[in-house]
Amino acid sequence: MAVAELAIEGALLIGSDIRRGTAGEIRATEARTGTKLSPGFGGATAADLEQACALAEAAFDTFRNAPLETRARFLETVAEEILAIGDILVERAMAETGLPRGRIEGERGRTVGQLRLFAGVVRDGGFLDVRIDPALPDRKPLPRPDLRLINQPLGPVAVFGASNFPLAFSVAGGDTASAFAAGCPVIVKAHSAHPGTSELVGRAVQRAVAACGLPEGTFSLLFDSSRTIGQALVADHRIKAVGFTGSRGGGTSLMAISAARAEPIPVYAEMSSINPVVLLPSALASRGAAIGKAFVGSLTLGAGQFCTNPGLVLAIDGPGLDSFIAAASEALAACEAQTMLTPGILSAYCAGVEALAGHAAVKTVGKGKAGEALTGGAQLFETTAEAFLADHALQAEVFGAASLVVRCPDEAALHAVLAALEGQLTGAIHLDDADTEIAARLMPLMERKVGRVLMNGFGTGVEVCHAMVHGGPFPSTADGRSTSVGSLAIARFLRPVSYQDVPQKLLPEALRDGNPLRLPRRIDGRLTLPEA
Repeated sequence: MAVAELAIEGALLIGSDIRRGTAGEIRATEARTGTKLSPGFGGATAADLEQACALAEAAFDTFRNAPLETRARFLETVAEEILAIGDILVERAMAETGLPRGRIEGERGRTVGQLRLFAGVVRDGGFLDVRIDPALPDRKPLPRPDLRLINQPLGPVAVFGASNFPLAFSVAGGDTASAFAAGCPVIVKAHSAHPGTSELVGRAVQRAVAACGLPEGTFSLLFDSSRTIGQALVADHRIKAVGFTGSRGGGTSLMAISAARAEPIPVYAEMSSINPVVLLPSALASRGAAIGKAFVGSLTLGAGQFCTNPGLVLAIDGPGLDSFIAAASEALAACEAQTMLTPGILSAYCAGVEALAGHAAVKTVGKGKAGEALTGGAQLFETTAEAFLADHALQAEVFGAASLVVRCPDEAALHAVLAALEGQLTGAIHLDDADTEIAARLMPLMERKVGRVLMNGFGTGVEVCHAMVHGGPFPSTADGRSTSVGSLAIARFLRPVSYQDVPQKLLPEALRDGNPLRLPRRIDGRLTLPEA
């Protein structure tokens, strides 16, 4: 790979074109020092957006009808091109986010792993959910027509890069990978906090498009110096779905734009979650201190800038809870303040912490070490179940290493607090064998509130696999029926199409007699696997 290909130019990528935007300028900030990084990135114009959408629309039929092996190889090629960038990508991402090398290298591995996972999903073909109900012309009283069903891609997808995951939830992250796997062209609106990282990864995707002989409109990357282009992208009639990871305000504003369209489209927005951790009595009595120390490790991971951060702890009052809080407070006191992703995120974190610290019914019970300018120190607070239920503001997410412990007088109050919660991404229960009965009583409520229930652990750490759900009831996500992590994420960008009495030559190849693509198919309701 030539050095010129790795240069960061501050360019838009519109199909195969690389050009400077002319609508204002974006400059990344070095997270640890606050200094501006070069180069500046020109924002896209309405004309740039129009061209990107037109190219995506023109590419759609060719891309979606490409052989499954071509689509799978494309995903693998994107992964290879990202790895080929080398250390330049790691160093730029570290500078733009303040995240340590190990975190960025791990996230690069996750990004590549997601792409390869979806390549396997595409080759398997099960995501197409092929169903065939052959004609029954002699059926009485009415004959049955020949009916065949397959999942088809929605169309061009808009993806918004996330602030806290410059690789895994951004340009070639999970939303992009799953949309490509479904057969949808993607237009990415890069996050302004890490534009250099975005351009490097965007060029890798652009090279993969060319290497695999796909239409240039399969991928475009835009920068927005305001909010105009991002909003216009969601409003454009050629965009058929949106992937977003960010704030509740940002996600709901995109949902409103979608709802106002002549043709509303799905917005898969991951937004706000405080991820309750329930500590049951026997577990607290036997190992409250150990749980407290482990909790602090989860709370402070990545400066708490994870959507699965344990922002709420629920427990029945007693000596075990006192032991948990004491151990957590001691562990917090040894925690260094960490650089936060952006000045805006740090400012919002400080405001959230100040609101909790100044609340009449809230007590500060633990603090991390104070940091310098651009860093955020961890905080732990406590309140009562009565106060928590009386003030909905105590449910507000504080994005960062802050958590609130709610002391409940009894199991009934614990149930009441859990029942009052909004939808969440995760819910954890810490239990011993003696807690099984109370856990069984809590489980139906937890299942209604969260997308992932876990035991004796914390929600931080989202495995990329087939059984993972990273989603949950509103407001954790816009649509709790879906996931943004794992192979099921492909379903967000598909829709079923049924074919009735269609001649063989006009059917999608996957639906034709003889199973030419050798796919798993459900015939007359019975799953049929291709012959070996």
